Formats: sequence, C-alpha cells, structure tokens
Amino acid sequence: MVPSVAKRTQNAKSVAKRARNANSVAKPAHRIQSSDHDARNVRFWLICVALLVVLMVAVGGATRLTDSGLSITEWKPILGAIPPLTDADWQMAFEKYKKIPEYREVNQGMSLAAFQTIFWWEWAHRFIGRFIGLAFALPLAWFWFRNAIPRGYGMRLVGLLMLGGLQGFVGWYMVKSGLVDRVDVSQYRLALHLCLAFMILGLLVWNIVDLGPGDGGIYLQNVPSFSWWLAVLLAVLLFSQVALGAFVAGTKAGLFYNTWPLMDGKLIPGGLFTETPWYTNITEHPLTIQFNHRVMAYALFAFVLLQAVTLTSADDPRVRRSAHVLAGAVIGQVALGIWTLLVADGAIPIVLGVAHQTMAALVFAAAVWHLHRVTRAVSPT
Repeated sequence: MVPSVAKRTQNAKSVAKRARNANSVAKPAHRIQSSDHDARNVRFWLICVALLVVLMVAVGGATRLTDSGLSITEWKPILGAIPPLTDADWQMAFEKYKKIPEYREVNQGMSLAAFQTIFWWEWAHRFIGRFIGLAFALPLAWFWFRNAIPRGYGMRLVGLLMLGGLQGFVGWYMVKSGLVDRVDVSQYRLALHLCLAFMILGLLVWNIVDLGPGDGGIYLQNVPSFSWWLAVLLAVLLFSQVALGAFVAGTKAGLFYNTWPLMDGKLIPGGLFTETPWYTNITEHPLTIQFNHRVMAYALFAFVLLQAVTLTSADDPRVRRSAHVLAGAVIGQVALGIWTLLVADGAIPIVLGVAHQTMAALVFAAAVWHLHRVTRAVSPT
C-alpha cells in the first residue's frame, strides 16, 4: 500500500508540474493580446499624431503663402533642428540664401530681418515634421516593447512610420527643385509632397476609427448599395482635388480670374487646353488648372449632397452622422474657396489661404471616416 500511495503522490506532483509549465508557457501568449485599455491608448496616441499632421499642413500652407520654403537651402535631418544662435550664424544662413535664384530675381536687397521672418516659417515647418517623427516613433517603440499594439496593427503602424520618413525625403526633394534653376519649387513635387501628407492623414484616421469601441456591427437595410461606391468616389475625388489644389498653388493659378461664378466672363472660358501636348494643360496652364479645380468642387458638392440625402433614411445614426458631417464640411470648404478667390488681389490672404488648406485636411479626414462607416455597413453588390 505504501508504494501505491507514493506512486499516486508522485503522479499528482507530476500533473501539478505540467500545469505550472503550461501556465508559464501561456503567459507570454496572453501578453501579446492587447487589452481594451491598450487599444484606447494607441487610439489616443494616433489622434494626437493626426492633429499634429493637420498642424503640419496648416504651417506648410503658411510657409508657401509667405514664400518661405526656400529660405533654408540645406537638408540636415538632425543638426538642422538647431536654428542660428548667433549673429554670425544668421549671416552665414543669409549668405547661403543669397546664392539661389529666388533671392537674385525676387528678393534682391532683402534685409536680414526680413530673411529671418521667412526662415522661421520654414524652420517651424521642418521642426514640426521632426517632432511628428519622434511623436510617432518613440510611442510606437514603447507600445511594441510592452506588447500593447492590438493584433493586426503592428505592420500598419510600421508602414506609417516608413511613409513619414519618406515624406521628409520628399519635402527636401521638393525644396531642392527651387535652388538652382527656378525661383520657386516644382508644382509636381509640391503636389507629391501635399498628397503624401494627406495619404498619411487618411491612413491615421482610418486606423483611429478602426480602433474605436466595438459596435456590434452597423446595419443598413433600406439604403441602396451604390452608397458604398459613392463613398469610395467621394474619397477619391477629394484626394484628386487636393492634387489639383497643389497645382493651383504651385502655378499661382489662384491669382488669376478672381470672379465667380463666371471665369473670364464665361461659365466655360475660352483658351482651355491650348497648350501642346494637351496633357500639360492639366498641370502647367493656369487657366485650365483653375477651371479643373472649380469643376471638381462642383462635382464634389453635387455628389456629397446626393450621399447626404440618400443616407438621411439610413437605419444607423452613425452612418447618417458621418454623411451629414462630410456634406457640411464640403459646403464650408467650397464657400471658403470662393471667398478666398474673390478677395485675392495680387496675393492670397494668408489667413484665408491657410484656412482653406487646413479645412481641406479636415474634409479629407471626414471623407475617410465616412468611407469607413459605409464600408462597414453595406456590401459593394
């Protein structure tokens, strides 16, 4: 009997040991499962980064409108964060600026004080870019180390970090185009720079909404499926309008034909698409560029109203709300664009120009939010 009892005791200890081993193996697996608390923290962090990107867009608009973008003629990703600290440093930076075409052909005789004004705008724009990089990379590393990133989001966030690094390079690529043969930057590179910023913002917003509290599904039973396609179309058209706006800014097309609704006295002005080859009109002919920007605004206005009216009877209030917010944002942006156009007299008012560009970022964010809502509610059939 004694050996039997000893054997049973040994078996019991063996089972307990295997249970402890199983628990010790299970713990790391449990740690990679992020909690709701972790998801909320990641979401809050991404909201902060998205707001910084909107700020970056606003300051970028002010930098462009004040013709400050070429005031810093070097790209020093790390040391460039330190501005000139002494009179000698300022004079050295000013001498470098004097060597580029913008100074010789546009700002000849500029004072040091005037140079410092444009320098600070460009420095602030680059500094915010650096700050966004740190504000994204450091928390990402911390969440990664703590295994607090929700499942499926790790590579998404790494991809966003890589896009942010690419944006820094594209920014310098844009500035470099105005340092040798031009007095301003290439409108093509400006469009690339701005579109990449909006792409980053859109991806941030999509992930922010994705990380929102679980809602058990969104149900639409009395809404036509074309609402799905219309939501996609609105997002694509808004992104295209951003690109068209960049070409308006890059060619200064907004300084011409400052009347509305007529353009050069007509709804459809003469002289459209007169350049050869024809496709250069879209990106190089100011009349055609501004006309295209106007027509796209009209199309967006019509489509967003159609979507808002269609979804007024939607079952889910979150879908209705996103459609109505997007419609209100587009209407406000159209009105702001017309106002900016009408008061431009040889120059775009800085406050209105910055507001128009910042509002564009908010409108696009609303379009991404609406697209996320609708694509979670109805199938493209």
